[in-house]
Amino acid sequence: MKEGPDIARIAALIGDPARANMLTALMTGKALTATELAAEAGITNQTASSHLAKLDAGGLLKPLKQGRHKYFSLANDDVAQVLEGLMGLAAKSGHLRTRTGPKDASLRKARVCYNHLAGDMGIRMFDSFMARGFLETADEALLLTESGSAFAERFGIDVATLRSAKSPLCKECLDWSARRSHLAGSLGRAILSQIESRGWARRAPNSRAVIFTPPGEKAFEAEFTLKTG
Repeated sequence: MKEGPDIARIAALIGDPARANMLTALMTGKALTATELAAEAGITNQTASSHLAKLDAGGLLKPLKQGRHKYFSLANDDVAQVLEGLMGLAAKSGHLRTRTGPKDASLRKARVCYNHLAGDMGIRMFDSFMARGFLETADEALLLTESGSAFAERFGIDVATLRSAKSPLCKECLDWSARRSHLAGSLGRAILSQIESRGWARRAPNSRAVIFTPPGEKAFEAEFTLKTG
């Protein structure tokens, strides 16, 4: 018998179309009910409950009960990163489920990926951080430099609190639409939260798209420039 991780089991859990749709819906980072996930997958509530039980047993979901309602979210960042990687592979291979259109253009420009900024604007921000020396790689890990920490503090982020948490501060996440990196981890989530708090952008309803206001986009461009000085 072969030994090692059973990737076939995980792949089978993700590979079912209904379960794939539900997992993709949870990439916004928002917890959803079984009824909401059933609607995303286009299946009945009873069928959705069966699928959710399998995903929960497989360690891909984290259920949360609040009052009479039960919510589901992705189990952790690792699950989100695998899903984003699969999206990149599917897009690169030409396996797209919808025609290119205005909605797709919005997703390519800016979208949420498990509560951090992805799309062209997320890539631009990551490139800016790398060019300005705010991030560096060491032993395949992504690290926040002293100058990067100072920038984040000026941007209104409590870096010390983020460092004290168990979740990784900085992670490199491959963007499925451009197959280039954007910033994940607790810092990536905190930056998107600040962008929303400042009123620069909002999350589109029933979509992963992040919509920037014209002033917000100008402020973003000014803050996350590629200048090295």
